[in-house]
Amino acid sequence: MASEICFIAIVGRANAGKSSLLNALTGEKIAAVSGKPQTTRTRITGIVTEGETQYVFMDTPGVHKARTKLGEHMNKAVKDSASDVDLILMVADVTRKISDTETDIIKSFGRGRSVILVLNKIDLIKDKEQVAVKIAEYSSLYDFDSIVPISVIKNDGVDIVRGEVEKYVKEGPHYFPDDSFTDQPEKVLAAEIIREKILDLMSDEIPHGIAVTIEDMSERVDKSGEDILDISAVIYCERDSHKGMVIGKGGAMLKRIGQLAREDLERFFEIKVNLQCWVKVKEDWRNREGLIRNFGLD
Repeated sequence: MASEICFIAIVGRANAGKSSLLNALTGEKIAAVSGKPQTTRTRITGIVTEGETQYVFMDTPGVHKARTKLGEHMNKAVKDSASDVDLILMVADVTRKISDTETDIIKSFGRGRSVILVLNKIDLIKDKEQVAVKIAEYSSLYDFDSIVPISVIKNDGVDIVRGEVEKYVKEGPHYFPDDSFTDQPEKVLAAEIIREKILDLMSDEIPHGIAVTIEDMSERVDKSGEDILDISAVIYCERDSHKGMVIGKGGAMLKRIGQLAREDLERFFEIKVNLQCWVKVKEDWRNREGLIRNFGLD
């Protein structure tokens, strides 16, 4: 049997559940997930290989009105990812009205594109007639190949999305090793785990001005013979006042961030982790092209 390949872009407005869907489809915690918008900043690739078929899912940042140079890079990542794929999964929050942003996304598809609409968060809808109404509203805007109502958090309907994606595979080589589940370096995955904890623990204003880099990541064996993964991370803030909040009174907030991140890192890498975090200030870094590149967000 010849090998098969399928490239799928996951697009939509901010906070619709795109990253959660990527994690569910791959069965791995690849993308940071948070209730705050604009959690995903760059294109993140998830890879699933089943026999002779390889699926390459590309999670994209939520499309939004860009107010910084970083925001412009994020919107460009969406446009670039959706330009040359076999299938687009447009993820929408069924509980929210169709926004101008979503209308613009749909217009950008043009004619003849293979697009599946994934209506997420149906678990939050008591009257299921509302789902039917939402399907009719979206259907009037584009001739979607199919529309799949799901709840990622309840794992309801994710298998249906998988089944729909299978229809779009084509003959072609596998672009990644069959045992890969992402193209993201381990340092990037570790940084995203730490940033996710900051998003969870801190107020709306601060996390969007946060970047995390991994300065060092190395394994060693301690005196008792146990394997240890040493991770040295730097958390960058845009203001001195934000630095103080990230550290917290007596270092309490930074300690909490480190504790939760370490627990996730140990589960992900399946090894005991020694995590050290430092906090530094880079003023207005989201509008500085050099720093955006240095942080790997371009």
